[in-house]
Amino acid sequence: MRRLRTVVVWLVVIFLIYAVVTSPDRAADILEAAWDVITTAFGRLVDLVGGLFG
Repeated sequence: MRRLRTVVVWLVVIFLIYAVVTSPDRAADILEAAWDVITTAFGRLVDLVGGLFG
């Protein structure tokens, strides 16, 4: 099972490198969109906690 996990992780890493090399603009757009989702979720979590305790 551990060996399978290692193989899958390497395949994902190789795919990500391939995606960035072949289309850096698209990869940057995807990363920017993911970052926006993370920051929005974190901001809403902070608002929720502030509403509960504030």
